[in-house]
Amino acid sequence: MKKLTTLVLSAVSMLTFAQQNDNTVQTSIKNMLAFNQGQIIQLAEAFSEEQYGWRPMEGVNSVGEALLHVAGANYYIASKLGFAPPEDVDVMGLGKITGKENIIAAIKQSNAFVLEKMDMVETEKFGEEVDYGFGKFNRLSGLLIIMEHNGEHKGQLIAYARSNGVVPPWSAAQ
Repeated sequence: MKKLTTLVLSAVSMLTFAQQNDNTVQTSIKNMLAFNQGQIIQLAEAFSEEQYGWRPMEGVNSVGEALLHVAGANYYIASKLGFAPPEDVDVMGLGKITGKENIIAAIKQSNAFVLEKMDMVETEKFGEEVDYGFGKFNRLSGLLIIMEHNGEHKGQLIAYARSNGVVPPWSAAQ
């Protein structure tokens, strides 16, 4: 009887674990994205107000423009996955936002939005093709594109920071 009880409890535990972790893919991507987003915010806060206008050369995004580009891309890719931006967000007007505090607020809002929507992409529909405007990929690829795009611009912002004598906060602590 003891062996049967142990077997039943083990089976119930495994089923419960499997049910709770059926969105392992979204959770994994979301956690990595949140990590990258957190470091982008740390960098955004480490730059001075004056450095937000700095650009490495003419025709290249400034610090502030790079941050707003990430915010806009979060909304854009999420929209291609079927999630319209919040009504109070003017995606086409993001580039007009100025000031360090306002830019940080805009990117934080876009980060929260895209993290919330990631859980709403149904795993059964991961394989469905979506035209993102720059290529046709499946829905799962869309989640990965969001994560990769944030990581790409985190790297850009690290280079901008180093060029301006700003030490990324997570490496300054070491």
